Amino acid sequence: MIIALSLPVFLGGAALAIDTIQWSLATRQMQRQADSGAIAGAFALAQGRNVTSNVNSDLARNNFVTLTVTPVIENAPTVGPKAGNAKAVRVVVATTMKLPFSGMFIRGMPLSAEATAQVVGQGEYCVIALDNGNTTAIKMSGSTSLDLNCGLMSNSVSATAAITAGGSSTIKASPIAAVGGVPASSNYLPPVSLFPYAVPAQDPFAALPDPLSTIGNGSALNVAPNGTKSIGPGTYKSVDIKGTLNMSPGVYYINGGSFSANSQATIIGTGVVIILTSSTAATNPSSIATADINGSANIQLTAPTSGTYAGVLMYQDRRALDSGTNKVNGNSTSILQGALYFPKQELEFTGTTGMQTNCLQMVAKRMTFIGNSSVSNVCPPNSGAASIPGTVIRLVA
Repeated sequence: MIIALSLPVFLGGAALAIDTIQWSLATRQMQRQADSGAIAGAFALAQGRNVTSNVNSDLARNNFVTLTVTPVIENAPTVGPKAGNAKAVRVVVATTMKLPFSGMFIRGMPLSAEATAQVVGQGEYCVIALDNGNTTAIKMSGSTSLDLNCGLMSNSVSATAAITAGGSSTIKASPIAAVGGVPASSNYLPPVSLFPYAVPAQDPFAALPDPLSTIGNGSALNVAPNGTKSIGPGTYKSVDIKGTLNMSPGVYYINGGSFSANSQATIIGTGVVIILTSSTAATNPSSIATADINGSANIQLTAPTSGTYAGVLMYQDRRALDSGTNKVNGNSTSILQGALYFPKQELEFTGTTGMQTNCLQMVAKRMTFIGNSSVSNVCPPNSGAASIPGTVIRLVA
């Protein structure tokens, strides 16, 4: 008799326990959906893509619990600790869940979860390799010595070789980050922060316009050994320097040839930008000019401080084919201030002890370092040049 009377209580308790387990599981799964959706939205925001479509795609992939209410997707959030923050993405998911036992008495249990993710700053970079393939995008080998008061960033997805430091090379830089892996290495000198599987770096100079086809043909410029020439802005078919070249402030277009200098060359210019392009770049990208500045050349160049090319010292047309290596070298008296921008080709940079590169940024498809390079990452006020801020995605609510 007692057992018969207590049986409904036991069955009811068991049913409630099952309901509680299912409710708890669904709650955790929905929180995972909200967290993942907010992170996906923040990644899209960091990469300049559509936040709403990215969140919806992520929720569709992680459909642990079927949602019966349209998700709330906000950038910037309207409520919460990050309300009004344009760098934050808030996601709210909700459903009505019918539980096995309590569903006999009520239509469904309302469930919801929300999360907020934010794009936050992390580190300052002065070297960015844009190649997003399974490649080595930043390479240092031999006896290279690299001393940067800033970070290295590789967009390569390689798990083991997005950045390589081999031989007896020593690298002092922080952070060292990559979209792929960044294995620890004794070549990295402390203190160093390694950031593997990071947010891809956006091209900081993507807004620069493609050079126009109307730049004109120009003529070849040659400076003989022991010779001296002074030139003004304009278009040059090619530039071959074996003596001294003085450049007045302005924009210099190299049309389809090469900007080259040998070990005896001296190049002096303040407020100059050298644009490597071709008047036929749109139809013949293989004709785009390249840079070949030899070791021991005395290069004293600073970028413009204002205008379209503020802070940019050298810019290769982004329509160039990935088929060449541009070389920029210098001697102990060289001064380089500004950005070297080669978005579609490799840049090989050879430094020398004593070379003044306090304010130098290098953005290329791939980077190779040779010799001794030091960047203190201290740019003069109003120079137009600056290090490039890094980003990371964090759940903040």
